[in-house]
Amino acid sequence: MKMNKPLYNQEQRARRDATVWTLVQGILAPIQFLVCLISLSLVLRYLLTGDGYALATISVVIKTVFLYLIMLTGCIWEKVVFGKYLFAESFFWEDVFSMLVILLHTLYLYFLYEGGMSQRGLMYLALAAYASYFINAGQFIYKLRIARLQMNKGVTA
Repeated sequence: MKMNKPLYNQEQRARRDATVWTLVQGILAPIQFLVCLISLSLVLRYLLTGDGYALATISVVIKTVFLYLIMLTGCIWEKVVFGKYLFAESFFWEDVFSMLVILLHTLYLYFLYEGGMSQRGLMYLALAAYASYFINAGQFIYKLRIARLQMNKGVTA
């Protein structure tokens, strides 16, 4: 992994390590991932069998609530660590892609509430939202890996 510029300077790393929001993110991220996997299985079950639409729908709504919660707390974390609620240099592209993830999940809720999309269409929209979520989660995991490697090698700004 290429490590040109450190993700955190010493002050940012100290703020990251001192804030409760780091712990909150560390707890919410795996919970949201688990909720997504459960929901994904329910959505796929519906698409493959035609059974379980209500349960799949509830699971997508729950997943979306977790997404909003982790995004809100992530914005607070980013403000504490970097001084910006979103689009700090170290996580700019992850935040940009997060906007797509939020848009797709929000579109799901919109069409669920307003109508205009079939049940199957809604489930395919949920799959698109989940695919974008998995990509975004991969971006963040990659950045965490870089941060850990930089810390182990003593890379600082």
